Amino acid sequence: MQAFTMAEMLPAFLLTLFAGLSTALGALFAFWGGVKNTKFLSVGLGFSAGVMVYVSFAEILVKSQDAFTLKYGELVGESLGLVAFFVGIALSFVIDQLIPDNINPHHTLDIENSIDNDDTQTIQNHRAPLARMGFFTAIAIALHNFPEGFATFVSALNNMTTGVSIALAIALHNIPEGLAVALPVYHATGDRTKAFLYALGSGLAEPVGAIIGFLILVPLMGDLTLGITFGLVAGIMVYISFDELLPSARVYGNDHTTIFGLVIGMLVMSVSLILFKL
Repeated sequence: MQAFTMAEMLPAFLLTLFAGLSTALGALFAFWGGVKNTKFLSVGLGFSAGVMVYVSFAEILVKSQDAFTLKYGELVGESLGLVAFFVGIALSFVIDQLIPDNINPHHTLDIENSIDNDDTQTIQNHRAPLARMGFFTAIAIALHNFPEGFATFVSALNNMTTGVSIALAIALHNIPEGLAVALPVYHATGDRTKAFLYALGSGLAEPVGAIIGFLILVPLMGDLTLGITFGLVAGIMVYISFDELLPSARVYGNDHTTIFGLVIGMLVMSVSLILFKL
């Protein structure tokens, strides 16, 4: 079993908390119209995807295969790492399928456009459905944030540089998720406090996921558990990047803003990994 000190766990937990709390920032955009200028958000989402895709393949999946290799040898170890990776993708897909499309955070990114284009009477007629959508979107995002929180926490425990990069990437992509929660609630009720708390609550699922995952897995920590964990984390992060971040980046910007952010994210992540080894 691998033991972790409080000095190691506290920074990792604070990073996870920071990533989760960024949903509250998305709520503020809903209140003060920050969604009007979306190109910077598009670049940021592309950047997040670049960071997460690069670190998943160049660092986290490699650590999974290395851990399996120590226990089973090179060929079997690399194969098991890939199995864990694709299981992580499959688990993320299953979670997505269990959430109806109309409340899935991956499919609610144009809510602000539909509301902006509606007249006052139409909005009033849709207050109840909007409130319900905000509530269930908060639940859906909370479910998605559980594995993200665990991924951030475990990565930070293993390598703080990697953990910081992942936390920043997840924080950026949590902003539009907070927006997706707060916007319908705010337009339905006119209550900023309620909308803000809904968004905040959905983000707090990340540190909760980190704690629960940590309590379950720490007693089992070893080469096998680390191999499975890192493989799953890599798969989850790649799925999030391709299923959520890149499509969202194109919604908020265009092809050029998305690819620019993606390449810059990969560049920053690659340089940071090299600098850490110096």
